[in-house]
Amino acid sequence: MSEHILLLHGLWMRGFTLLPLKRRLAAAGYVVHIGDYASVMRGVDDSVIRLVERARRWRAPRLHLVGHSLGGLIALKMLQQAPDLRYGNVVCLGTPLRGSAAARGLAKLPGGRSFLGKNHNMLQQGLAEWQCPTPLGMIAGRVPVGIGALLAPITLPHDGTVSLAETELPGLSDHCIVSSTHTGLVFSRQVADQIIAFLQNARFSND
Repeated sequence: MSEHILLLHGLWMRGFTLLPLKRRLAAAGYVVHIGDYASVMRGVDDSVIRLVERARRWRAPRLHLVGHSLGGLIALKMLQQAPDLRYGNVVCLGTPLRGSAAARGLAKLPGGRSFLGKNHNMLQQGLAEWQCPTPLGMIAGRVPVGIGALLAPITLPHDGTVSLAETELPGLSDHCIVSSTHTGLVFSRQVADQIIAFLQNARFSND
């Protein structure tokens, strides 16, 4: 039976933005699902409940999770709240695991918290560490072009929204840096190839 992948988009995005990535991963032999969720109007716990209910119906022999930005945090919450699913490996794309300076900057502006939505606390604070046996890899960009840099000072190097330092966390199995902006991560062929490498080997490729 084929292994499954659940793709999770980031804040203010919708599932169709992941279609190019879905096609590339499907070409590698995976059954790929896009988890479209309300990133602003719905909180993380509600989103996870809905995503888990959907995932259970697939009866996947092995379920990998790939999350872009906020989607990576949603993926980690799935691991915590539904540990009974047969998880494979997890890849985060530009996820601010340590919290986002851009999100904190936006939250200080009038209406900023509403713009961030019900997940604003998680985006601002991130995680202290990651303690889970499931292999977790991070792919981070280093092209500093994006709206996030206009909202708050972001430590270089960064991808225009999230700094490399914000993507690093104790407990990561591997960390990979690519030449990409934050949004560009989901459209990059190099990123897709690195995702496949990590799903297969729990390590990124050095090629």
